[in-house]
Amino acid sequence: MDALSELLRVVKLTGAMFFHARCGVPWGVSSPPSEVFGRHVGSPSSHIIEFHLLSEGRGYVRVGEESMPLSAGDVILMPHGDPHYLGSGPGYEHEVDEEDMRALLTGQLTESRLGGDGEGARLICGYLASEKGLIQPLLDGLPRVVRVNIRADAQGAMLESMIRHAVDQASGAAPGSRAIVAHLAEVLFAEVLRRYLLHLSPSRTGWLAGAADPVVGRALVVLHQRPGEPWTIDRLAREVGLSSSALTERFSRCLGQGPMGYLANWRLELAAESLRTTNRSVLQIAGEVGYESEAAFNRAFKRRFEAPPARYRREWRAGDARRLRT
Repeated sequence: MDALSELLRVVKLTGAMFFHARCGVPWGVSSPPSEVFGRHVGSPSSHIIEFHLLSEGRGYVRVGEESMPLSAGDVILMPHGDPHYLGSGPGYEHEVDEEDMRALLTGQLTESRLGGDGEGARLICGYLASEKGLIQPLLDGLPRVVRVNIRADAQGAMLESMIRHAVDQASGAAPGSRAIVAHLAEVLFAEVLRRYLLHLSPSRTGWLAGAADPVVGRALVVLHQRPGEPWTIDRLAREVGLSSSALTERFSRCLGQGPMGYLANWRLELAAESLRTTNRSVLQIAGEVGYESEAAFNRAFKRRFEAPPARYRREWRAGDARRLRT
């Protein structure tokens, strides 16, 4: 298995599409920071990634002072949750506020009309949620906006066609359509990242750059598949067929830290996920992520999360329960 597939298997993405609009020039919509989504979907520890598919027409996206053109088939991801503007150009802007967002996220996916009477565009918007700590390595090194056109080949064109059909079915409340749309949101995210990875510049850094490197990518797969094993840098180097010093240098160049530091952080994120989502004992979780003693695990966990494991679990669940009641 490749590194990207292995990480996506672990992060447990959940997704949905919530906005489908026919847009006439002039048109435009301002989307708030992803924290607004987080108040209505996911868990208190979720990171929200918004995405948009322009399936017809043209437009552009603006984030802060930066802008880029969009054409039919373009998908954009907002990995870091920045507020942004999508439209045909300046001069028309509908701002999505808290009430709009609540209505969009809890209502039926119906086709909307946006803008004027000019040349049309079709916009499909959605989001993906994952636990912040688990997905953060993937997001590190990504720009504020990731843009990929999925019409470059038959595979992407087929995916776009499936999304359009599923959204049309969901607009008519067809049985099972929301589940299909949610799954396609996850597939689209993986496809965008795959295409972005294939065209990544050799000079780029970050997790995806590491995944693209044949040696670092192999090391990532091994560490993600078997995080609880007693890894040392020498053992990992033998596994990937490189010297310890060469592996450390190559890994650090891509990810900004050495393999053992990366593994230590990843183990603690996996442990935190288990504390949030299972009833396994602290001792069991410590063993699963590679700690030989509960005391050593408690110390490392407290350094990372500013609370020992048992208190972290208790406070997180209390906070989640409060959120569910509001």
